[in-house]
Amino acid sequence: MKLDLSQFNDIDFENIGGWPNQVKSFFAILLALCVFAAGYFLVVSDSIDSYTAEQDREFQLRDDFKNKYQLAANLKLYREQLATMEVQFAELLKMLPSENEMPGLLDDLTFVATDAGLRIKSLDWEPEIQRDFYIEFPIKMSVTGDYHQLGNMVSGVAKLPRIVSLHDFTIKRDDAGNLAMDILAKTYRFKEGAELPPEKPAKKGKK
Repeated sequence: MKLDLSQFNDIDFENIGGWPNQVKSFFAILLALCVFAAGYFLVVSDSIDSYTAEQDREFQLRDDFKNKYQLAANLKLYREQLATMEVQFAELLKMLPSENEMPGLLDDLTFVATDAGLRIKSLDWEPEIQRDFYIEFPIKMSVTGDYHQLGNMVSGVAKLPRIVSLHDFTIKRDDAGNLAMDILAKTYRFKEGAELPPEKPAKKGKK
């Protein structure tokens, strides 16, 4: 139906009942649209936002429940693993030198180097390094020999009853044609009363 705009001329708002039918229909539709828009923005949109937020919260709660269920289902296994780790940690602590054993490590390294046939140029403690839960004790070594003797020394250090690790080595020819190696040996001591940082749980892959 074609809208006759001439019917909108001289509209009397005090006599709505006397308006032409087209004018009444137009204003009725306009009023309905205004009511719908106001209802949507004042009521429906807030409800939609609340519904979306509750959906997100539901997904989060489901994920939390799933994670906690997996932890509960594997609680016995985790406890067994923790007990095994505590035993292994206690064994490792026994391999760390005590304060009274620290001077003897120089004698051990001296024996290992000389037993491998190396000549010791220098062997001495470096300043200790404080870490979060342990103390690091570096030992600077400088020895000369051949490749076979250097390899025997490294193998001998690995067999020591106390934990000693080797780091930052350099090898070069000296004036006599022998191999000169500078290497940093490190041993460690656990701080009394220190606590290890919490271990992050491993992520389980999907089956």
